[in-house]
Amino acid sequence: MRPPDNHVHTGWSWDTPSSVTMARACEKAVALGLPAIAFTEHLDFTVWGPDDRATTLGLVDRHASRHQPIDTEGYWAELAEVRERFPELRIWSGIEAGEPHLFSASVAAHLHDAPVDRVLGSLHSLSSGGRLYGVGQLLYQDADGTMRRYLAEVVDMVESSDVFQVLAHVDFPRRYWPGGSHRYVEKDYEEEYRAVFRALARTGRALEVNTSSPLASADQVRWFREEGGEAVSFGSDAHQSAAVGQRFDLAVDVVEAAGFRPGRDRFDLWHR
Repeated sequence: MRPPDNHVHTGWSWDTPSSVTMARACEKAVALGLPAIAFTEHLDFTVWGPDDRATTLGLVDRHASRHQPIDTEGYWAELAEVRERFPELRIWSGIEAGEPHLFSASVAAHLHDAPVDRVLGSLHSLSSGGRLYGVGQLLYQDADGTMRRYLAEVVDMVESSDVFQVLAHVDFPRRYWPGGSHRYVEKDYEEEYRAVFRALARTGRALEVNTSSPLASADQVRWFREEGGEAVSFGSDAHQSAAVGQRFDLAVDVVEAAGFRPGRDRFDLWHR
């Protein structure tokens, strides 16, 4: 039984081509036999308000930012269309909130106006000299130090933001690891991972197994379970329709090897 894909992007995300439509993503989900799909578009901020922690920290901008706001009117119109067109597929609304602990007031304002079914929490950027930088830009200066700093910031994000239900791609920087992601060694950061997982488990929230990132090992998912983690979500992080549900069979094997099983029904998260 394939699980839902809880992390999919379309042209409503600033980093995804407009040719990537909800309809094409739904067609792929139906073809794969997925029970559900969540369109979790990027919610990132280049301007923030006085009540955001980013302001308190003295952050002034994002370096070389291409981030754009979500066109919520267009997003909801297309969502209504595909819900009517694909009645056999459960289709959830969603956002992927970037650095939600830094922009809690701005995220809350967005969700007040456009509430959604699924909220993912993600860390893509770290601060340096009053600016936010994508972590890929920082790795080449000090990969090991950046990775440890990143995972510590994820702990902070988990502990200081309660807006999200699922922690997405816990080790996002490994996608851009110097010399290739194959050179990244999870075991070197076991204690940092475990600190994240303890914090996440205390909140009762789910860990995402992201199949666009280098796939988590069964050991990594087992660390989450050993630290008290209760639930796992599957997300392709697709930015192309063809990537919906990618490597889910392998991800299921990883999650089962770590001791998690399907939930109460085919739409549920997987549980220990």
